[in-house]
Amino acid sequence: MILRIAVLLFALFGLQASAQENYNSATIPKELTENANAVVRYERIDISLPSRRLMNYAIKRVVTVLNEHGNGYVGAETSYDKSTSVNSIEAIIYDKNGVQLKKLKRKDFKDQSLSGGDVTDNRALFLDYTPVSYPYTVMFTCETTTDNTAFIPQWSPVEGAFCSTEKEEMSITAEPSLGFKFKEYNFGEVSLQKSQSGATYNFSAQNIPAYRSEDYSPAFIAIRPYIIFGVEKFHLEGVDGEAKSWEAFGAWMYSNLLQGTDELPAETVAKVKALVGKETDPLKKAKIIYKYVQGKTRYVSIQLGIGGWKPMPAKDVDRLGYGDCKALSNYTRALLKAVDVPSYYTVIYAQNKRDINPDFVSMQGNHIILAIPHNNELVWLECTNQSIPFGFQGDFTDDRLALLVKPEKGEIVRTHVYDAQGNAQVCTATCTITPEGVLKGSLKRVSSGLQYDDKYSWASAGKDDLDKKYKNIFSNINNLKFSKTELTNSYDEKLLTEDIAFEAPGYATTTGGRLMFAVNALNQSSTVPQRYRSRKLPLNIATGFYDEDVVTIALPAGFAMEAMPPNITITDTYGEYKAEYSLVNPAEIRFKRTLLIKSGRYPKEDYDKYREFREKIARNDNAKVVLVKQ
Repeated sequence: MILRIAVLLFALFGLQASAQENYNSATIPKELTENANAVVRYERIDISLPSRRLMNYAIKRVVTVLNEHGNGYVGAETSYDKSTSVNSIEAIIYDKNGVQLKKLKRKDFKDQSLSGGDVTDNRALFLDYTPVSYPYTVMFTCETTTDNTAFIPQWSPVEGAFCSTEKEEMSITAEPSLGFKFKEYNFGEVSLQKSQSGATYNFSAQNIPAYRSEDYSPAFIAIRPYIIFGVEKFHLEGVDGEAKSWEAFGAWMYSNLLQGTDELPAETVAKVKALVGKETDPLKKAKIIYKYVQGKTRYVSIQLGIGGWKPMPAKDVDRLGYGDCKALSNYTRALLKAVDVPSYYTVIYAQNKRDINPDFVSMQGNHIILAIPHNNELVWLECTNQSIPFGFQGDFTDDRLALLVKPEKGEIVRTHVYDAQGNAQVCTATCTITPEGVLKGSLKRVSSGLQYDDKYSWASAGKDDLDKKYKNIFSNINNLKFSKTELTNSYDEKLLTEDIAFEAPGYATTTGGRLMFAVNALNQSSTVPQRYRSRKLPLNIATGFYDEDVVTIALPAGFAMEAMPPNITITDTYGEYKAEYSLVNPAEIRFKRTLLIKSGRYPKEDYDKYREFREKIARNDNAKVVLVKQ
C-alpha cells in the first residue's frame, strides 16, 4: 500500500498548497496567451500500479479559460463504473484576479450515464459551470481506483489547438514484476524532461505556446506529443492478460475473449447451409452469409464490464437480432465457420485514421471488423452496416494497421489502401445553351472507391433531399432545376451511377450581342486553401482522388465562337490538371477535364506551393467561352 499512500499524500498536499498559489490571470506569460483560448496553468497526474489488479490515479489540474471558446479545456470530469470508484473529486473556481468564487464537492458535480443510446454501466461526473465573466480559473482534483490495468492513460502536455501549457507533470510507479513499459512520440519541438527513481518514472514539459488549427494539416492524434504506457501483465474485468508480443497477445484474446462464443443453434446452422446450397466458392458463400446478417441484425453498442471487450455469444445475437461491433463481427464469423469459410476477428481504430501501434503491445483499438483470407489477400467486412456492399471498406476503416486475432497468434496487418486513381468520379454530359442563355442538359456520373463511399447512401434518399444535395454540389449554377435525379447503386461492382437532367435559366451572361459562360459548369473546383502568413503544421492531403469529365455543349443557332480558353496542363508534386477545349463544328464545343490529386504528407514549406496549384485549378475551372451573334 506504499504506492497508494504516496498518491493520497500528493492529493492532500496539492489541496493545501493551492491556497498559497497565485491564479491571477494577469501573471500568465504573454507568449502563452497568444492564439490561446485557454491556458493549462498546472497539471500533475500520479499513477500507481502496486499489483496486476490495482491502479490508483490522482490528478490536480488548473486551467485558466480566457474566453468562451476555451470552456472545453476545463477538463473537470471523470468516469466510473463497477470496476472504477471515485474516491474524491473537487473543483474550486477563481475569478480573473485569482480570488476564490466557489468550491464544489462531489454532490455539486453532474452525475449521468454515458449510455447515449448504448448499453453501458459507465457513468460520468462532470463540472457544469457557467462563468459570469472571463477569464476565470478552475482548479480540479480527483482520485480514482480501478482493478483494470489494461488501459493506462496516455500523457500529453499539448491539449489541442488554441490551448497553451504553462506546466504539466506526470509520475507513474509500477510494481517491477508487471513488466512496465512506455514509449514517446512526436516530442521533436516540445522539450520533455524525464527521470527515473527506482520503479517511479517522472515526465514534465512546460511553456508550450498555443498552436492554431490549420487547413490541410494532419489529424491532431498524428502530430501531438504523447507518451503511451503499458504493462506486460495486466488485468481486464476479471481476466488476467499477457502483452509481451502481438503473437502472444492475439492468442490471449482468442483464448479469453473469443473461444466458446461462436456456438450457434442447430437450426440456424441448418438454415445457413441451406442458403449456401451447393455453392463451393468461399467468397460467394461469404456474400450469401453477409447478406443474411445484414437482413437479420441491427447495431446496438454494448459496454457492460467484460462485455465491453468480449463479444456477446453468437447464439444470443442469433436469438435477439442485435449486437455491437464485437458481437456482430463474431456472429458473422460463427456463421461463416458453419459453412466452412474461415475468417478473423480484427481489432482496429475506426473513423479517424489511426494505426494500431505496431511497436507497443497493449490493449488498443475502438472497433471490430472481420477479415476473410482469400488468394493471399484479405477481404474486409464491416458487420455493423446494413447497406454497405460485401467486401467494401470505406474511409471508416481503410488504410490503417489492425490486429488479426487468430487462434494461435495475433498479427498486425494493413487494411485496404485506395490509390487516387481508384477513388474516381467519371462524368459524361450533353448540354445546350439557348440564345437566351439557358443551360439545359443531362449527365451520367459513375463513382468508385472512396468517392463511391461518399455517395452510395444517396441511392436511398428522397427527391427533395437529392435536390438539396445537388443544388449544393452545383452551387455555381443559379436557378438550377432538376427534371430527373435517378441513382443506381451497383453493389457487386461497388459503383454509384447518377443520371441527372437539369435546366438553369440565365446561366450564360447576355450582353451586347454576346453570350459568355463557363464551359465547366458541372465540376468546378473553387476550393483554394486558406493563406497563412506563417504556416506551422505540415501539409497533409488525406485522400487522393481522380475526376474525369467529358462535356459536349450545343451552341445556339446564329452565334459564332469569338473566344475560347486555351488547353492547359498543370503538373505538380500534388497531382495533375488538364483542360482541353475543341470546337467539334461551328455549333458544338467539347470540353474534357481531368484532375488527379495525390494523397500524402509534405513539409509545411510545401503548403504555399499546394495553395498555388489549387488556385490555378480554380481559375482555369472558371474559364469562359464568348459567343458573338452573327
